[in-house]
Amino acid sequence: MPSTAEATPPGLWQSLREAVAGSEQDFTAGNLNRAIFLLAIPMVLEMVMESLFAVVDMLFVARLGQDAVAAVGLTESMVTILFAIALGLSMATTATVARRIGEKDPEAAAVAAVQALIAGVAVSVAVGIVGFIYAEDLLRLMGASPQVIEQGRGFTTITLGLSAPLILIFLLNAVFRGAGDAAIAMRVLWLANLLNIVLDPCFIWGLGPFPELGLTGAAVATAIGRGLAVAYQVWMLFGGRSRVPVTRRSLRLDPAVLSSLIRISLPGMAQYAIATASWVGLVRIIAVFGSPALAGYTIAIRIVVFAILPSWGLSNAAATLVGQCLGANKPDRAEDSVWRTGISNAVFLGSLGLIFIFGAGPVVRIFTSDPEVVAIATTCLRYVAYGYPFYAIGMVVVQAFNGAGDTLTPTIINLFCYWVFEIPLAWVLAQPVGMGPTGVFLSITLAESAMAVVAILQFRRGRWKSRKV
Repeated sequence: MPSTAEATPPGLWQSLREAVAGSEQDFTAGNLNRAIFLLAIPMVLEMVMESLFAVVDMLFVARLGQDAVAAVGLTESMVTILFAIALGLSMATTATVARRIGEKDPEAAAVAAVQALIAGVAVSVAVGIVGFIYAEDLLRLMGASPQVIEQGRGFTTITLGLSAPLILIFLLNAVFRGAGDAAIAMRVLWLANLLNIVLDPCFIWGLGPFPELGLTGAAVATAIGRGLAVAYQVWMLFGGRSRVPVTRRSLRLDPAVLSSLIRISLPGMAQYAIATASWVGLVRIIAVFGSPALAGYTIAIRIVVFAILPSWGLSNAAATLVGQCLGANKPDRAEDSVWRTGISNAVFLGSLGLIFIFGAGPVVRIFTSDPEVVAIATTCLRYVAYGYPFYAIGMVVVQAFNGAGDTLTPTIINLFCYWVFEIPLAWVLAQPVGMGPTGVFLSITLAESAMAVVAILQFRRGRWKSRKV
């Protein structure tokens, strides 16, 4: 019989230190709230730093003018397609690694990690070639003005051409998260984004020995920061410092495992491509209203990202728990973890939503004093914030599907909610109805809220519990 000391759960501060420092845990057994806490804290802190970078980066870029902000907005809209590929592969990687860890088979998890890297390198080479050759043409295709193309050409070339660090940082962190090594994933993004924040002003304005590259310097700083973070990831993974023991025996092409990863990731890629491509469609609709509208939308979405990324940390924790619990044949524990995480996320994101609804103006003025841009960004921020409680639970449920390896259900939901509902509604409200950019902002709130409701209804049916990975 365990002693009283053994039966007493650790205190809050001890658990917090353990979560940040990282330790090997069996998340398929024991106190579920503690398991959620130990996984969620480093994942939330990881995303907090990502959020901080998004805000600081926009502070630097906004000082280069409307055209620079518009160029970043158009480029990031194209990068969302790349994110779809990276996130699709990452989601499949997390689900597979988590399932193998839940089955107590770390060697199989290591083989899956190597196959994910093989796929990531192949994608990076293809995207890099397209980025280096066609960056200017892609900006023109997105509706950029000659001034925006002139200022943003270098930024787009570097961002798309040097895509390997972006893809690999996602994939390797997916391995760590799936294994429950959330603290390692946290340190990786902290390293990458701290380097970004330090190097951004150096390369943009040529501080000290650094060349003055303007907007292009922001892309260079990001590439360097992510590249060094990937080097750290490789050192952790191949040096036996994580729960996934990659050894020489793991370094091989395994067609069966690679095929399984691709099979799971293809619907996942489609899922994120559908979602992120819808943002490209929204940008295209807003672009006709000029650079102020595009700049205001870009700043508002950066602020939205600042709020939502920590929530993605909670969602990722739920995905890991679902994968590992299903691997351990504990579906009820997996479902319980989703509802508990979803409620916590709704409280967190709903509170931030209130801040944005009542304080949107002062928040936007941190980034720009241009009256036109401030007005548009403020309106966008308020409209999007109205749906925050719905987004909070919806993103946890969607990530739970993905953690279970059921990537098809969220893909179908995204297709109907974004392309059948959101994009047509955005165009109708912006153009025939005459609401302009405000119509686009309203369509975002309605579509994201509808998606959350549909996802919850599908999740309650429970088919994801029998998904094989």
